[in-house]
Amino acid sequence: MSSQYEEKRFALRLALRLPIVVSGRADDGAAWSEPTETDDISTLGALFQLNQSINQGDSLYIRSHRPDGVPVEVKATAARVLPANYGTSRVGVAIDEPKDSWLRLFVAWIADDNVVEGIDE
Repeated sequence: MSSQYEEKRFALRLALRLPIVVSGRADDGAAWSEPTETDDISTLGALFQLNQSINQGDSLYIRSHRPDGVPVEVKATAARVLPANYGTSRVGVAIDEPKDSWLRLFVAWIADDNVVEGIDE
């Protein structure tokens, strides 16, 4: 018998403090943007804390940079939103598009320079 809270993540995950900027729209339609950093990233998503109030299922945009300075922007969906310290939320996102850009970002941060140079742009 499986638990309601059964772990469903299958992607390679890395504890990494990666600076990101998360943006989205509030319930009233107002745009917001908040700098933060990841607690961890995976090939399919990320986990981070936000001060902005969001809901599971919200669409978000995440901006970051690869180690070589190349900017990366992806669209994501809030898959988990849990309470965290001091009124913040711990947010787990699934990357929607472009998934290949996120995968390149992930690989660039975990691979050595020789491997990263072999990735096609």
